[in-house]
Amino acid sequence: MEGRDYARELNRFLVEVFNDILKTEEAYVSEGYADLSVREMHLIEAVCRAVDEGADNRPSAIAAAQHVTAGTLTVAVNQLEAKGYLERARDGSDKRSVRLCPTQKGREADRRHAGFHRELVEAAVERLTLEETEALARGLSGIAAFIREKYLTA
Repeated sequence: MEGRDYARELNRFLVEVFNDILKTEEAYVSEGYADLSVREMHLIEAVCRAVDEGADNRPSAIAAAQHVTAGTLTVAVNQLEAKGYLERARDGSDKRSVRLCPTQKGREADRRHAGFHRELVEAAVERLTLEETEALARGLSGIAAFIREKYLTA
C-alpha cells in the first residue's frame, strides 16, 4: 500500500473509531446514569483522579485540566452538585480556597465509567502481541502529544 493510501486509510479509521467510541460511551453512560452527559462524566473522573492522586482539585486546576474556562466549569459543577455527584469543600489549611470532591454517588459513577474504559482497552489489546501493543501505544502517544502541543497549549 502506498504511503498516501495508508495515510488516508488511517485518517478514516481514526475518525470513525473516535466517533464510534464517543457514541458508545454516551450510550454506556446514559444506561447507568441517564442524568449525566459524557462531558459531565469526564469532569467527575477528573475530580476523582485529582483527589486520588493528591493533585490540585481546586476549580481552577480542574478547569485547566479539562481545557474549559472557569465560568464553564462553574456551571458544570453547579449542575453536578445539584445532581449529587460533586461537592465543594473548604480547604482545611486555607479557608479561602475551595476544593472539588466527589460524593459517594460520584464515586459510583466514576467506577462504572472506568469499567467502560477498562473494557475498551482490554478489547484493543487482546488480539495483539506485546510488540504490537507497544507499537500501538507509541502511535497513540504520538497523536496525543501532537494534539496537546498544537491545539491544547495555552
